[in-house]
Amino acid sequence: MYLKKIDGPRIVTLPDGSCLSRADLPSEKTVRWVASRKAVVVNAVKYGLLPQEEALTRYGLSRDEFNSWCNSVERFGEDALKTTSLQKYRQL
Repeated sequence: MYLKKIDGPRIVTLPDGSCLSRADLPSEKTVRWVASRKAVVVNAVKYGLLPQEEALTRYGLSRDEFNSWCNSVERFGEDALKTTSLQKYRQL
């Protein structure tokens, strides 16, 4: 197996002790964004696995959309990324 040369780390360790690697990232063709996939991308950017600009272009996200994901995780945790929870957390 050959590894593609990339800039930056291949694996980062999250505060809870788990590891996040580039293999854990969602596919570039992802259309349906569930909370768990959003959380993986936010954590990848937050902990330095993936630069923000690369994440935006790779997944076709707007800067505002990505920033709203980050703010939701920062303020309320990963549960705030669930579509069914949007109304509950939007009012706070």
